[in-house]
Amino acid sequence: MNRRFARVVVSMFMSFVLFAPAVAQQGATARPYHEGPVWEVALIRVKAGMEDRYARYLATDWKREQEALKKAGYILDYRVLVTEPHGPQDYNVVLMTQYKDLATMEANADKARETVLQLFGGQQKVESGFQDRASYREVMGSRLAREIILEPKPAR
Repeated sequence: MNRRFARVVVSMFMSFVLFAPAVAQQGATARPYHEGPVWEVALIRVKAGMEDRYARYLATDWKREQEALKKAGYILDYRVLVTEPHGPQDYNVVLMTQYKDLATMEANADKARETVLQLFGGQQKVESGFQDRASYREVMGSRLAREIILEPKPAR
């Protein structure tokens, strides 16, 4: 029984050794996707009972900011997702801002900041808004994510 098992294992290993290079070469030349836009994702924890207050902020000032950045061509789009927290310190709102690519996001960062400062009346007012929101929500973290666009399967 041990010899039979050993032969099966050796056969499987040899099959892998013989066919792996062909599979690896095929995979290396044809990626099943292409790179898409970049998303900036902010993970927010809204304090209990303050969900409507934060939603009013998102529907007014945050949306106004996103629309101004979109109109200026600095961002492509934006989204708000609401989720169930999995614990008392987990996020329950996800804010997503879409950029053409990382280079465009970085190249327009200073111009986007100036747009926001003009929109809200200067640095002091922008900081005041951050302080106000800190009383009812906490930024748990942020991420940059590259979207990948999946290619259709080749026809057989």
